[in-house]
Amino acid sequence: MKKYLRISVVIVLAFIFVSAAVSPIFFTDAPNDASDVLSKYGSRGEEVRKIQKKLSSWGYYDGEIDGIYGTQTKKAVTYFQRKNGLTADGIAGPQTLAAMGISSSSSSSSSNTSNNVYLLARIISAEARGEPYKGQVAVGAVVLNRVDHPSFPNTIAGVIYQNGAFTALVDGQYDQPIADSAYKAARDALNGWDPTGGCIYYYNPSTATNAWIRTLPIYTQIGKHVFSKGK
Repeated sequence: MKKYLRISVVIVLAFIFVSAAVSPIFFTDAPNDASDVLSKYGSRGEEVRKIQKKLSSWGYYDGEIDGIYGTQTKKAVTYFQRKNGLTADGIAGPQTLAAMGISSSSSSSSSNTSNNVYLLARIISAEARGEPYKGQVAVGAVVLNRVDHPSFPNTIAGVIYQNGAFTALVDGQYDQPIADSAYKAARDALNGWDPTGGCIYYYNPSTATNAWIRTLPIYTQIGKHVFSKGK
């Protein structure tokens, strides 16, 4: 009886050993949840480097572009979030990345398109919420025309956050809820509708205080805004 018991124990131990060698997954920790893929304090990699580059170009971050999400990067992200109406938690989640014009490392091209629509809709709503629909599309078209123009940053986020480019970023309008029509206007602009005919500037003659912009030749007027292709 003892002999058979010893044989049974050996067989069981052998089975456990083989199972461990063939299927080690049963002895590993459970996978991290989805929140671990977000760029946050302690993260490293190319996405963090992109975040640092964006924030540095906009004056939010003055540290080294090293791809390490340290204290300075977290503070810069938190400051960016606070200034742009986002939850100021210092974590570069999907909404913060979208506001920066960065596609998540796990996102697809469709996600990148969604980011562009979100950014464009937000600036359209802030700058032209009370304008006729054509005028809203026109503001979106100006942003896209700047992206294609050599004198401006070559991304939608870069154009929107360029220092001094849009008053809505400093007067609080950019932090307001996005009008539904602005999303549609953003999509129309991204699909190629340009009511301005290629303009890269616009302003409201009744409220503009910038003397230089008033010297630009006016190409067309839509609603309360006049549009110019520059000098």
